[in-house]
Amino acid sequence: MPLLKSWVETANDPDGDFPLNNLPYGVFSVGGDDPRCCVAIGDKVLDLAALEAAGLIGVQGEPVFDHPFLNEFMELGAEIWAQTRSKLQDMLADGADPKAITPALHAQSDVEMHMPFIVVEYTDFYAGRHHATNVGTMFRGAENALPPNWLHIPIGYNGRASTVVVSGTPIRRPLGQLKPPDADAPHFGPCKRLDIELEMGAVVGTGNRMGEPVTVQEADDMIFGYVILNDWSARDIQAWEYQPLGPFQAKVFASSISPWVVTKAALEPFRCSTPEREKTLLPYLQEPGPMLYDIDLEVKMQATGSDTTTTLSRTNYNQMYYSAAQQLCHHAIGGCEMSVGDLLGSGTISGPEKDERGSLLEISWGGKEPFTLDSGETRSFIEDGDTLTLSGRASGDGYNIGFGTCVGTILPAIEKENW
Repeated sequence: MPLLKSWVETANDPDGDFPLNNLPYGVFSVGGDDPRCCVAIGDKVLDLAALEAAGLIGVQGEPVFDHPFLNEFMELGAEIWAQTRSKLQDMLADGADPKAITPALHAQSDVEMHMPFIVVEYTDFYAGRHHATNVGTMFRGAENALPPNWLHIPIGYNGRASTVVVSGTPIRRPLGQLKPPDADAPHFGPCKRLDIELEMGAVVGTGNRMGEPVTVQEADDMIFGYVILNDWSARDIQAWEYQPLGPFQAKVFASSISPWVVTKAALEPFRCSTPEREKTLLPYLQEPGPMLYDIDLEVKMQATGSDTTTTLSRTNYNQMYYSAAQQLCHHAIGGCEMSVGDLLGSGTISGPEKDERGSLLEISWGGKEPFTLDSGETRSFIEDGDTLTLSGRASGDGYNIGFGTCVGTILPAIEKENW
């Protein structure tokens, strides 16, 4: 599919992230106004609540865009998603009359972005083979890197929806129990091995009833769109607590997402297949067609007090072993009710090479191989004041489908006497 031309000139920039082909959804405010729904087009945001109030878009019934979240629109289902996208593309296409639309456009530089949807539940998976192999090799040795079930099911755990935040929200360094390998007993204090996990997040747009499993195809149909996700991780807290039930405090303190939800429709030209299976999956997990996406991803770090940003990693979502549709299918197969606004983290996305690793744990190989930033500082993990920026885009014929950035700066831990 080529670039769709728009009368919004900046949407035609071949290096931009938000052409007419994209139209990702978000929630914005400007000045003292209440947050409401929007789409991105070029360097502008288009106020959907204003268009709805003017009768230019919408469906019968109550307004769905005059809210600080997308959930009410998402629950209307795929037919309404498609109709709304088509209508917006018609109104913004080159040759359309901009007169009625222009008053609803705002410069992205003038607005504040908010959480795009209410995260009802959050589940994080461990579905990238290169990441799982690297981490397993560090902790258990190469011969036992992957758990016995890893090639058969997408492993996941339930995280905390309450601490999923939008890009730009500062992240407080967590506290917890720490036990270095040479210590006889744990102690309490700030995490010293703070890390990121480069992930994609799948946003569930329609749900299922409790007790009713879904197929992989039905799961794919339930997904509204995708965000960039940074699942912040406290590796030293995790190392002590994760046996036998997995992560707890090490993961629940924060997860950041990009402000834009890129729709599945915008990503359709970039579908690709999951890799060839070493072990044949059980029939319920087998995909009827390509369910992954070719999306380039990048991690950058800016050290505290520095003006220089260093690219740490470049990889691609196509490296995942399990797709979001497979993850959602497996999540619901036992009868779990999935809801509008559920968020599924893909798991850390790493490629086969060192410069394709999606976590500092892998890049520094557990802290044994510190890396040097372009500004001259060295790091193994994140220090207070450091800023991490995750981004992603799919590249088409003369256009990109971008997600914006997922940014977080680390604040010092809160410490009290006698802790």
